[in-house]
Order: sequence, then structure tokens, then C-alpha cells
Amino acid sequence: MPTPPLTFSEFYPRYLRDHSRRGTRILHFIGTTLFLLCLAMAVVWQQPLLILAGIVAAYGFAWVGHFFVEHNRPATFQYPWLSLRGDFQLYWDLLCGRESF
Repeated sequence: MPTPPLTFSEFYPRYLRDHSRRGTRILHFIGTTLFLLCLAMAVVWQQPLLILAGIVAAYGFAWVGHFFVEHNRPATFQYPWLSLRGDFQLYWDLLCGRESF
């Protein structure tokens, strides 16, 4: 098993390579958006189960992208925290135009 990267800046280029196809990025963006919406609704409506629904939606869309579009294994299985941070970093970079779909 490879040694995990020491820093996020070492991990993120690999993350971007694993998310290079447009369809994968779109599916990740949709999943993360659904998670954020569910999180907001959970807070406003005081319904914590909506957070679980958001997590299921986010991972569902992301894994469809990996298995059927990108044809690779999600980094979540090997680097869960770095991968989670990568999801949010890519989402922000897509929103700001630093990365393209």
C-alpha cells in the first residue's frame, strides 16, 4: 500500500487527475451541491436526517462518476479526509472558475 501524501498540496494534483473528465466533475458538482442544500435544510428545519440524505446523494453522484465515467476507484477508499477536502476544493475551484468542467 502506498504511503499517504503528507500534505493536501501533494494530494490535490492526483485528485485532479482522478477527476479529469467533464462528466465526473459535473456529477461531483451536483452531488456536493445536493449535500450543501441538505445541510442547509437540516439546520433550518432542524432535521438531522437530512444530513445523511445529503451524504448519500454526494457519494452516490461522485461514485457514479468514478465507476461509469472516469473508470477509476474513488480516492475516498484510500484517503478519506484528503478526498473530502479535495471534493470541496474542486467544488470551490469550479465555482470560482479556477478549474473548468
